[in-house]
Amino acid sequence: MSKPWVAPVILTGRHVRLEPLSEAHVPALAAVGCEEEIWRYMRYGQMRTEDEMRIWVRELLALQDGGSDMPFTVFHLASGRVAGATRYMEIRPSHRGLEIGGTWYGLEFQRTVVNTETKYLLLKHAFDILGTVRVQFKADARNDRSLRAIERIGGVREGELRNHMILDDGYVRHSVYFSIVVEEWPAVRKKLEQLLAG
Repeated sequence: MSKPWVAPVILTGRHVRLEPLSEAHVPALAAVGCEEEIWRYMRYGQMRTEDEMRIWVRELLALQDGGSDMPFTVFHLASGRVAGATRYMEIRPSHRGLEIGGTWYGLEFQRTVVNTETKYLLLKHAFDILGTVRVQFKADARNDRSLRAIERIGGVREGELRNHMILDDGYVRHSVYFSIVVEEWPAVRKKLEQLLAG
């Protein structure tokens, strides 16, 4: 059997460490992640209990087994605590493309260096190690904070998919798509390194 294009890996920076998601992480994820505000625009519905978080983790691990996703738990190095989760998704080996998404952080880790370095590590691995030619992102069209965050790291807005998905509460969501392509990566990398240095 051939080795998968995207395999589990640990990615470590100055502020965060990304480890392959595991059921062992469930209690720490639940401790930081059962806040209504975190899940407002996510397609999974609310996570209120450790059991609900375990179901979510098992769903992601099943997607990983199917080859479409590679989920990570994000650890905040200074505190030694779990900050949240993220993943590679929509993995398309034949087109050397993937999406970075499904990202969430506990409230205390939002609007900090955690997201900037997490995205930097994922992008660096995707472009420099995997040889990706396209990394895409998407966000709920209502989620101004996520839209600004994607633009801040260098994502180029491509357009909006209307009535793209129906959320757990029945809301019909529009999704805004962004991308970074390999030709743009050197400038994006420099920008992210400057943000991290500052």
